[in-house]
Amino acid sequence: MAKSTAVAKTAQNDEKWDLIIQPKSKFLDLRIREIIRYRDLVFSFVKRDFTTTYKQTILGPLWFIVQPLVSTVMYTFIFGNLAEIGTDGIPYLLFYFAGTMLWTYFTGTLNSAAGVFSSNSGIFSKVYFPRLTVPISTTIGHIIKMGIQFACLMIFFIYYLITGADIHPTWWIAAFPLLIIWIGFLGCGIGMVISALTTKYRDLNHLLGFGLSLAMYATPIVYPLSEAPQDFLWVFYINPMSAPVELFRIWFYGAGYVPPVMIIGSLAFTAVVFFFGLILFNRNERTFVDVI
Repeated sequence: MAKSTAVAKTAQNDEKWDLIIQPKSKFLDLRIREIIRYRDLVFSFVKRDFTTTYKQTILGPLWFIVQPLVSTVMYTFIFGNLAEIGTDGIPYLLFYFAGTMLWTYFTGTLNSAAGVFSSNSGIFSKVYFPRLTVPISTTIGHIIKMGIQFACLMIFFIYYLITGADIHPTWWIAAFPLLIIWIGFLGCGIGMVISALTTKYRDLNHLLGFGLSLAMYATPIVYPLSEAPQDFLWVFYINPMSAPVELFRIWFYGAGYVPPVMIIGSLAFTAVVFFFGLILFNRNERTFVDVI
């Protein structure tokens, strides 16, 4: 009997585990190496979201182009022809399409991050994997969608360049990927903050859609910053999306102006809200199953 007990203890001591899952104990425990190890899962989530969204649709991925084009035509008719709001000399198609593309990317990233717990509660409660892979995958997915829209925009952009339109691209267009990362961090950060609140208070989801609809008109999407009322210019200073949208038009079209204070304020807000969002996400993923 003593011999068998000794053998069992020896076998137990010789056991080596390939993976040990432990609860998070730190205030901000991101486990970057673990996320990198699960990179295949990230791309699986990207493929899943892309497939389920446009499966059994007539146009499929063409909806990525149809939606901003329809919005561009509508904005051209309402704000360009009826309201006669200027675009700093930029052709209507280029002006409205760019604004719609960037705003759609921002709101899509924000909404996906905001609903990460409620949308994935079933899989979160059944199997372990780094939860942060989900908002990362949704952000990558929206970058792909925006990339398709950007390719369409470049076709129109080249056409207007050839026809001699009054647009003057700068060398700053090489920094466009940084602008995309900026907006992605901003949308994902705000979304993760909201996800921590909507997990417990579901009715905040209704306010989110309404708030984003209002926020679009407080962002230079359908009009340039130069056309904004001076009395309400402070609204655009505190709106973190104003600077990247206007910078895009400056870099690609050579029109517009963004005060340096607005750029610094937006970058600072993005860094703070993303860090704060990571903290809330890290804290919320421990207990969300008991709340949702």
